[in-house]
Amino acid sequence: MHISTKCSIAIHCLIFIHEYGKDKKVTSRLLSLSTGVNSVTIRTILSSLKKDGLVSVKFGTGGTTLNCPLDEISLYRVYVAIEPDFAEKLMGIHASPAEECPVGRNIHRVLDCSYKKIQNDLCDSLKNITLKDIVADYHKLLSD
Repeated sequence: MHISTKCSIAIHCLIFIHEYGKDKKVTSRLLSLSTGVNSVTIRTILSSLKKDGLVSVKFGTGGTTLNCPLDEISLYRVYVAIEPDFAEKLMGIHASPAEECPVGRNIHRVLDCSYKKIQNDLCDSLKNITLKDIVADYHKLLSD
């Protein structure tokens, strides 16, 4: 199973924008310093988030703001914005099983059913976790 680290970087950026965007101009450079990821990757992620309508980005002088309330930003929405086909890539099936073997000949169809259920369950879970939940966890950790 694989979900790209770009998704966790995107969530990091969204939390940072929420927490500091009112007091600071949040630029790709500032997000790069916070995430430890280069500015080009940050700009690519912000571009994807902008296309989905999650953020607004002022080009030139910079500055990124959230466009949605935290409870409208689910993990699923972030993941789809960053990697539209992430769900299909979660679980792979080996490409060249032996056609002469009954198991090899049918393994793709056998696993498709189970893998689809896992994919649907994961997507449902991601839809039920919002940035509001994650920010609440962040604040709880800060107060501990």
